[in-house]
Amino acid sequence: GRSMAAADDPTPDHVEIVAHPLVHDDVVKRVADDGAGAIVTFIGTTRDTFEHEGTLRHVEKLEYECFTPMALVKMRELCAAIRGAWDVAKIAMAHRTGTVGVGESSVIIAVSSAHRREALEACHWAIDELKATVPIWKKEFFEGGEVWKENAEQRREP
Repeated sequence: GRSMAAADDPTPDHVEIVAHPLVHDDVVKRVADDGAGAIVTFIGTTRDTFEHEGTLRHVEKLEYECFTPMALVKMRELCAAIRGAWDVAKIAMAHRTGTVGVGESSVIIAVSSAHRREALEACHWAIDELKATVPIWKKEFFEGGEVWKENAEQRREP
């Protein structure tokens, strides 16, 4: 079918890395499109527990560090890959750096498309690939210590 990306808008994709709280509605507004019947969002939030060395630990906060120039390049590459695989209208990705408390959002991805399947599949793929390929590191602060947490996805073979 016809590609939904408007000819007068060469890059209807938005990527950002910010040091302030993420606002779901702001990310969603960036993918609104009159030709889209679906907007799918993924929100990654800080949960209150995680497993460390076989023990469930109480999480106090997370801290994210990022190599921003490369992270933005990688996020744009993800957008291009999505466009190569699915017919989507608009894509927005936002990741937060710094301290992210329990219940707060660290990442939001939104994808719009004419039909739900493309947006659902693209959003699912995007968060997995973002965690695997974008240079963003997470430090977990918990009762009794702290640890840099490698994403298991980052160890996989290319």
